[in-house]
Amino acid sequence: MTAPATATTRSIVIERELPHPPEKIWRALTQGPLIEEWLMKNDFQPVVGHKFNFRAAPMPHWNGVTDCEVLLVEPNARLSYSWNASGEEAATGLKTVVTWTLTPVKGGTRVRMEQSGFRPEEEANYRGASYGWQRMVGALERVVAGLD
Repeated sequence: MTAPATATTRSIVIERELPHPPEKIWRALTQGPLIEEWLMKNDFQPVVGHKFNFRAAPMPHWNGVTDCEVLLVEPNARLSYSWNASGEEAATGLKTVVTWTLTPVKGGTRVRMEQSGFRPEEEANYRGASYGWQRMVGALERVVAGLD
């Protein structure tokens, strides 16, 4: 008897080099009011195990709420949290993980964002997130550039 084949999940990866130190980028990734400027309203705290939500205007096929939990906090280096469907969609909907990695490079920091765990049946979510993260990482860059 052979084990059933498991479906392969996919990831979205975006990498950019920013002309800022990791500490400055970390602030924009971990301070709620700054996160709201480039991503969404939130009740985020950089504490492993903290459950929080991202909130936006509802749209077709999305209630506007993302359920999250902080999985990893390595100040100025790595941040990871779950990014899951909520409400009626929580049981069968999106269950992914977002991981930010900050690597010092000459003249700044390499920022790597990976959202992993997209199942084959989540093609629309995958495409939407691919588009959305490009915009959000661009907005993150603008927020970081405006910090002292």
